[in-house]
Amino acid sequence: MVDEHHVSRVRACMAVGLPRSALYKPTTDRAGKDTPVIEAINAVLHKRPRWGFWKCFDLLRRDGHVWNHKRVYRVYCAMRLNLKRKVRRRALTRERQPLLASTQLNRVWALDFMRDTLYDGRVFRTLNVIDEGNREALRIECGTSIPSARVVRVMNQLIEVYGKPEAIRLGQC
Repeated sequence: MVDEHHVSRVRACMAVGLPRSALYKPTTDRAGKDTPVIEAINAVLHKRPRWGFWKCFDLLRRDGHVWNHKRVYRVYCAMRLNLKRKVRRRALTRERQPLLASTQLNRVWALDFMRDTLYDGRVFRTLNVIDEGNREALRIECGTSIPSARVVRVMNQLIEVYGKPEAIRLGQC
């Protein structure tokens, strides 16, 4: 451009959008220098194709390669090995139904779980079943673990004693 159009080097660099220092910088052959990195990455990812960059880099380090993580990441990205992040799916939003203000007994029960810790650090949980009509605690079940089978057993026992409610409200939902 300088020789053909008789333009100064400063104007030629401004027209192309390059800094003037780029004229004097020697060209480097990165592809030749990066071939050992490419081969090592391919060797690691041939065994474990779903490994991300950091697992791959850690294994390269354990194998004795002392390449900088920025260099390895540049080569990794140039090889288009970036894995897409897993997108977490949101739970569907549902319409909230208005709370039933019940004054009758055994119409609506509230089911709630609570947890606390003992002085020695152990965690215990409680399952509270409350009648919404008179705020009476129908059952408080305690234990270090309350599996679903135990919840079903407690609810069946309460239904035998008090009868079946019209609705059950859960605390964590």
